[in-house]
Amino acid sequence: MTSWVESADASEFPIQNLPFAVFRRKASDESFRGGVGIGDQLVDLAAVVANGVLSGPALDAATAATASELNELMGMGREYWSALRLALSRSLRKDSVEQSRLRDCLLPQADAEFGLPCTIGDFTDFFASIHHATKASGVYRPDNPLPPNYKWIPICYHGRSSSIELSGAAVHRPSGQVRKGKDEPPQLALTSRLDHELELGFYVGPENRRGTSVAIDDAVNHVFGVSLLNDWSARDIQAWEARPLGPFLGKNFATTVSPWIVSMEALAPYRVAYSRAADDPAPLAYLNSDLNTKNGAIDIHLEVMLQTATMQKEGIPPERIGTSNFVDCYWTLSQLVAHHTVNGCNLRPGDLLGSGTQSGPEREESGCMLELTSGGRKPLNLSSGETRQFLEDGDTVVLRGWCERDGAARIGLGELRNTVGSQS
Repeated sequence: MTSWVESADASEFPIQNLPFAVFRRKASDESFRGGVGIGDQLVDLAAVVANGVLSGPALDAATAATASELNELMGMGREYWSALRLALSRSLRKDSVEQSRLRDCLLPQADAEFGLPCTIGDFTDFFASIHHATKASGVYRPDNPLPPNYKWIPICYHGRSSSIELSGAAVHRPSGQVRKGKDEPPQLALTSRLDHELELGFYVGPENRRGTSVAIDDAVNHVFGVSLLNDWSARDIQAWEARPLGPFLGKNFATTVSPWIVSMEALAPYRVAYSRAADDPAPLAYLNSDLNTKNGAIDIHLEVMLQTATMQKEGIPPERIGTSNFVDCYWTLSQLVAHHTVNGCNLRPGDLLGSGTQSGPEREESGCMLELTSGGRKPLNLSSGETRQFLEDGDTVVLRGWCERDGAARIGLGELRNTVGSQS
């Protein structure tokens, strides 16, 4: 399928993608509202509603998306999301009779200012990549990196939603208690071990009533879509405070997300079989199903790019420092949702679930500096001649993600870009 939008077919937002965002025109006092990406353009859903192109559930969904946040749309469920996606796809495809009417609803993305896509009530960050868990925890506990419950239960912590910001926001270096040696007392200091984390963020759709759980095979119906996520970490603060109750000041100062949300329907062609090592314990019944085994994993390519202040000054583009793939994740998205709700915890529209740092088994497949540099012991050498143990002020971290396979269009997740600044 191709689109009449000239930039669409060769872009990461072809007609097979149609990701959601919240935007308004730059330098305007317009209200933020929902839009859909196609090529280098945005479909303004408020304009689509106004010109009468849609009807039925598609119109209801688009009307909900004219608000300044997408929570209402997220809560409507798959029937409405799918109807809107189908209607837009039919209107945007080549030779559509609605081409002239919909063309007036387009805005160049370069002319848009983006906002957070929704009100994020709660944020839960998982630890779902066994390769990250093994390599990162191995920095501190090389003889026994995995906790005994890791292969039985999806581990996570509850994060801070108030410090979630959008791509482009400056990330300030935080202060906290740091202990530099086992025989030294802690001191309050700026972190010297600031780190990025290459993650995916999943936005919750319809809520489950408190006291009820979401079955593993129904979990995908409770997820609106996926975004890029960077859960910034101060490793020295984290190492001192994390036991026994987990991260606090080492994590809650900043989490950033891209403005785009790719729907689960757009990801459907890239779902693949899920498996784990034959000698690993089988998941408990509520975390296991034939459907999850058949197509529970999602083939999403991920990469981290780094551009130092010197590189930017000298016109050197960001350099790739790590790649991974979500297909290697030890726990599937459906398992994360099923586990989160098994005790009756109620997820609400717009809640955000982080996948945890996504890494592969090799060093070059590391999703954070902690892994790449073995805790700072093996500095990363950059093409500019600089080295990095951890992130320095002026460093820009860029995350990207995409899906591709034979017989399907390549679709992208957009870009997540943030620069490190000193504490304000």
